[in-house]
Amino acid sequence: MEIVEVLLLLVLGIISYLIVKRTVVQLTNTPVWLLWATLMAPPVCLSLWMVIMGEDEPLPLAVALLPFVVCTILYWWLIQRGRKVPPTTATQDGEAAENGTASPLAKLATIKDPNPLTAEEEKNLRTCFPWGVYYLQAVDYRPQAILCRGRLTTNPEVAYRTVRDNVESTFGDRFLLVFQEGQPNKPFFALVPNPWNKTQTQRHAEPLKRPLLAAALLLITLFTTTVVGMDFANISPDQFQADPSLLLQGLAYSVPLLLILSVHEFSHYAASVHYHVRTTLPYFIPMPFFLGTFGAFIQTRSPMPHRRALFDIAFAGPIGGFIIALPLLIWGLHLSTPVPLEETSSLLNFKSLDPRFSFFLGVLSRLTLGSQFTPEMAIQLHPIAVAGYLGVIITALNLMPVGQLDGGHIVHAMFGQRMAMGIGQVARLIMLVLGFVRSEFIIWAVFLLFMPNMDEPALNDVTELNQVRDGLGLASLTLLVLILLPLPATVAQWLQI
Repeated sequence: MEIVEVLLLLVLGIISYLIVKRTVVQLTNTPVWLLWATLMAPPVCLSLWMVIMGEDEPLPLAVALLPFVVCTILYWWLIQRGRKVPPTTATQDGEAAENGTASPLAKLATIKDPNPLTAEEEKNLRTCFPWGVYYLQAVDYRPQAILCRGRLTTNPEVAYRTVRDNVESTFGDRFLLVFQEGQPNKPFFALVPNPWNKTQTQRHAEPLKRPLLAAALLLITLFTTTVVGMDFANISPDQFQADPSLLLQGLAYSVPLLLILSVHEFSHYAASVHYHVRTTLPYFIPMPFFLGTFGAFIQTRSPMPHRRALFDIAFAGPIGGFIIALPLLIWGLHLSTPVPLEETSSLLNFKSLDPRFSFFLGVLSRLTLGSQFTPEMAIQLHPIAVAGYLGVIITALNLMPVGQLDGGHIVHAMFGQRMAMGIGQVARLIMLVLGFVRSEFIIWAVFLLFMPNMDEPALNDVTELNQVRDGLGLASLTLLVLILLPLPATVAQWLQI
């Protein structure tokens, strides 16, 4: 097994451990290491097969599927066996649980008093729902929220805005008003204790932006990616020791890559600022090997106001990064060198890249390199091309319509939370099948398989997007398909590649 695959397995192990520790461990008393070991068993089994049998030995379908099936069942059983039972489980909100929304509401706050409103306050609450916008039928007190259920009598946007203004004028900032899809054609309102109200001074005092930390991580990541970039520029460690100034050659990789990542994250950040969503500055993750970084991230510290904001913030990142990555990739391909296609040529071999694994990359390589790119050729990527190529791959990864990835937010905003969870399950299955076709995708498939598939609801999670945003969302999903879709043989023949 090549060193790159070992490093990928190591990175996957670190990511999966952090995911388990941050999410699932809050639901169960099962030891973190046991859940993590179950998570990692399938990729480890596949890696051992390649070590023992060799990479050229075809993997039987039963051997490939068995670890995933067994470990998925075992993973679920371990979580259920050690599941933490809160004292309020008997009165859990059935409607919210039915829609997969109990957890996000519970994360905001819990109502300790079983009857938090006085009779007078409940009377005032009922007046917040004019019959012309929402005919209120019942007020139920739940551990996570006060549910107001009834029948919508106008369009969702008008209803939410009217009820929200009335609740704020009556209760101030005591509650957050959440408007969610319930049973078909029966959306419901939920009043959730507001953890960001003015009385919570400690939360407001929490530092949101840490520019020194963000700048330090950026500089460290610039160094690690520049060091890695020397390898892409074919500079050996001995050459670097003899002439340290050769480190500058790595900037051809590090600067374009960090530019792509920066535009991606600051696009998220700018959209968040536009919608007054509290968020941190982008933080880069340095890594002293492989690609030199594991990307960057921002943290959102307040709920999304509506599905329109959820869409715009999610859409801005991957599309902003792609707009920068595409010209860099074209420029880098012009500087790259076609080399003979070998058995080791793959989508992870930057010195012998076979772009035919992707419809988008295969066609782009043909258009850029012209007649130099023939059926017998692969591409030795220039460092700029490596950065642009990774930018395209990062775009595809983020556009996957699963959970809290940008693509998951996009389909949630387009189709609603319940439909988005179904789309996420289908996407996981497709990636798993694609992983059997291209072994390089298997780690990606495992990562998606165990990623939580539930996205947090927006405050107004009922009002749908307009046609323009729906069109942009479909365009982004089409881009994802073009990047991941293998180049059909007929198209390759027609293009003579």
